Amino acid sequence: MKPSLQLRQTQQLALTPQLQQSIRLLQLSTLELTQEVEQALADNPLLERLDDPLADCVRVAASGALDGRASSAPADDTASERDGETGDAQDWSAEPWDSDAGEQPGGERGADAGRTLADDDERDFPQLACATISLREHLGEQLAATHCTPRDRALVQLLIDALDDDGLLESSPAEVARMLPEELGVSCDELVTALRLLQSFDPAGVGASDLRECLLLQLGRRMGETATKQSPASLDALRLAQAIVDRHLEALASKDYARLRRALRCDDDALREAHAAIRQLDPRPGAAFATQQAGFVVPDVIARRVRGNWIATLNPSVMPRLRINDAYARILKHDRRSAAPQLSGQLQEARWLIRNLQQRFETILRVAQAIVDRQRSFFSHGAVAMRPLVLREIADALGLHESTISRVTSHKYIMTPFGTYELKYFFGSRLATDSGGAASSTAIRAIIRQLVEAESPADPLPDGRIAELLAAQGFVVARRTVAKYRESLRIPTVSKRKSL
Repeated sequence: MKPSLQLRQTQQLALTPQLQQSIRLLQLSTLELTQEVEQALADNPLLERLDDPLADCVRVAASGALDGRASSAPADDTASERDGETGDAQDWSAEPWDSDAGEQPGGERGADAGRTLADDDERDFPQLACATISLREHLGEQLAATHCTPRDRALVQLLIDALDDDGLLESSPAEVARMLPEELGVSCDELVTALRLLQSFDPAGVGASDLRECLLLQLGRRMGETATKQSPASLDALRLAQAIVDRHLEALASKDYARLRRALRCDDDALREAHAAIRQLDPRPGAAFATQQAGFVVPDVIARRVRGNWIATLNPSVMPRLRINDAYARILKHDRRSAAPQLSGQLQEARWLIRNLQQRFETILRVAQAIVDRQRSFFSHGAVAMRPLVLREIADALGLHESTISRVTSHKYIMTPFGTYELKYFFGSRLATDSGGAASSTAIRAIIRQLVEAESPADPLPDGRIAELLAAQGFVVARRTVAKYRESLRIPTVSKRKSL
């Protein structure tokens, strides 16, 4: 076969670096986007941000320095340099987020120029978080104020270091004694005495080996405090609670109240008082000294009611404001040949990042507004008014692909009058109704939660009864579907919801 040349015309989709960056930025959460922007600012000198938190400090320091040398610096030269920088910045401000409005007298920077240090007291002098004390430090302070021998003090400190974060001692005194060197001559009786001293410290229940001992220690201390107040009724309830924790803790966990009444030979009122006393105990006495901080979700979109209509707006606090650095832009403008070749590539990357960030937030706003338009009843009446919605419906309305809608709604949050929800929360499957229509699974879950919250604690609703109540309202839901939704809502079963 002879070699020959052939001309063939084909089409193929190529993912350019700019398109790849746009897709990656679209699926990032707010925290991941912030990290991505900070990394880009550190790697690319042509990028700078207008919302720099240190800008006020720099401006105050610069104004103080200018006040000190005002007599030696000619005003005309300073004004001419500032005007020149502004003119150069205008040539490189093609993107909407890459504007030089801050350089204008009426812009943001012009407004900030009149600020003084007194105007930003809270920002320049932030309040510091109070110092927290750990469980070991708290117990160590009590040990330091206790009169005991140095040997006992060392043994108690050894047991304090062996506690876990909940304040429990997983190893027994005998096991701790075996781990110590033999030349120390520490006996098991000495460790038991040190453990008794540790268990007398605050918080009550610290140093226990398991949940049962922890609750018994707390009940014993409460009985001693109640005895001094001479309250017989409270003492009887605490004694009954002590008997339940000591011998019938599993029956209490399974809420087998009939078995407890037969074993303890008590009535419902006494059992109810003992149960209330047990519920006031802390199964994790050391958890109060943990330094874990609760995380907060910053919404990307805010839903507001404007003249009877619900409007989605972007949260400005999560939108980084970037622009091209004036100094490097001026170098590339005046003499591209003498400038470093790397600057041209970094300039293009900076422009891509600014444009892709703008496109990211525009897409998020479009999708959020489309969701708000279709879920107006939710914003007015809550989850019970949620209508069924799928990704394809939003994709067809906006002319986007379903994968794009999935990226936009993942890890993006909207603030509503009923709380902050992920955008994926507003999508739900369809369930049939008696009238031939469809209801959202989210609305069914909300109704199930309302039914459980309104049920009688002594006679909770089983899954079959909940299905019957839903059918009475026109929702065709099977019992196993109710069980699945109840488990997704983390609602316990009937036996675990039952109380006296």
